[in-house]
Amino acid sequence: MKKISFAIAGATALALAACGGEGDDALADEVEDQYDAEAEALEGQAEAAEELGDEATAERLDEKADEVEEMGDEMEDQVDDADPIVE
Repeated sequence: MKKISFAIAGATALALAACGGEGDDALADEVEDQYDAEAEALEGQAEAAEELGDEATAERLDEKADEVEEMGDEMEDQVDDADPIVE
């Protein structure tokens, strides 16, 4: 379910980014915050897996968290560069 919500957030951000204009950085920050929250959740799951002794799962979850953070940075840049109008 979280993947769907981030896909929707990403699509919304891209749609707003296509508008152009004199935007505000709050939207870009919000997009990044959503991705950061997902990354933190994945890191929490990685810690739980590590506590259970499942190192392989913990490593995969940490890698996924890094990927999500990177996607968040990219999305923030895209929204910020597009300078959407936010009313």
